[in-house]
Amino acid sequence: MGQAEFVGLMASMQALMALSIDIMLPALGLISEDLGVPDPNQRQLIIGVFMTCAGIGSLFPGALADRFGRRRVALFAIAGNFLMTFVCAVAGSFELLLIARGIAGLLTSAMMVMPMTILRDRFEGDAMARTQSLIATTFMVVPMVAPMVGQAIMLVASWRWIFGVTCAMGVVVFIWASLRLPETLEPENRQEIRPRVIAGNMRLALTERAAIGYFLGGALVQAGLFGYLNSAQQLVGETLGAGEMFPILFGMMAMIMAGTNFINARIVVAFGARRVSHTALIVFIVTGAIHMLVALRGEEDLWTFVPLMTVSMCMLSFIAANFQAISLQPFGRIAGAAASVMSFVRMVLGSVIGAAIGLAFDGSAVPITAGMAIMGSISLVLILYSEGGRLFRRVNPPEYYLRNQPPKQPPHGG
Repeated sequence: MGQAEFVGLMASMQALMALSIDIMLPALGLISEDLGVPDPNQRQLIIGVFMTCAGIGSLFPGALADRFGRRRVALFAIAGNFLMTFVCAVAGSFELLLIARGIAGLLTSAMMVMPMTILRDRFEGDAMARTQSLIATTFMVVPMVAPMVGQAIMLVASWRWIFGVTCAMGVVVFIWASLRLPETLEPENRQEIRPRVIAGNMRLALTERAAIGYFLGGALVQAGLFGYLNSAQQLVGETLGAGEMFPILFGMMAMIMAGTNFINARIVVAFGARRVSHTALIVFIVTGAIHMLVALRGEEDLWTFVPLMTVSMCMLSFIAANFQAISLQPFGRIAGAAASVMSFVRMVLGSVIGAAIGLAFDGSAVPITAGMAIMGSISLVLILYSEGGRLFRRVNPPEYYLRNQPPKQPPHGG
């Protein structure tokens, strides 16, 4: 598999998870109304339950993949996502919808863990950050178009067809992965399925100082984004008056975010994942603080919110891929277990805090912006812990990755 196809397949697997969130953002109000949900804030549970269960479920696929291989686990997860999404499409009650969403989140978690694991099997350090940014650039097409697709579906059909489109995407990715996804787990790296071995591997991931600050910090920064996703339709679509323009604005912000992922892919090997992500984190904190002050003064409108939130989201592009690469660097042999425990911490912590930020929605942008500024500041403290108080250092120069590129594979049969 060439790099372009590899990036496309990994992005498509991650996109299935994003599609399960973003495509239904314009439909949350209609779904809750159709299924008789009295509290308007409860519509956020359609997103929050999925993300929380995805975080819990991410504890398991890594250990299974370290034993049985990445390919089997990925295919099982894609098939399970299809089945539960179909149940959501035919659900007759809000309770059944939430149950199906929760199970879908548990199964779909592997589509977050497996790309990370496969990527670590093939790359390391800044080279991994570069490839992850290319994956994110491709993957970000989904947040760009998904809300608009959801809005378009509701113009001609029921909200249930939103889940139908997600099912169709699952079928496409399953066929692609079943035909083309190779097994990247080396036989000598297979781990035993024993609680003691699994617990030991996860404990190692949780106690490595060089990694813990980055995946905890990444979880907190992501919590701010989750808080925005949970209440975006209420804040931007209703309070700030975007109305039917909400999917278009959401897509434009995601498109700019995809551009910053591409920029990160171009510069990270030259400047280093630490230098790029540390700078982005500081800008993220400052932007969140400025945005909070604007909201507190009651001066927030659509034309102040969108530019400031776009800057924050762009900084997340520089933070996420680089934090992930740095935190996985020490765990070559147990990449699956490490990716699982990191995804678990990031998703559970991020979704729980994000849900709290979303449920604190009071008709203003204050909870979201304050949450971003606070989460970013705590993340900076955690990074300082992992780095021994030093920021912007470079571990390996660009020449290291040029010297350590894997040899080109000969043509088939060569």
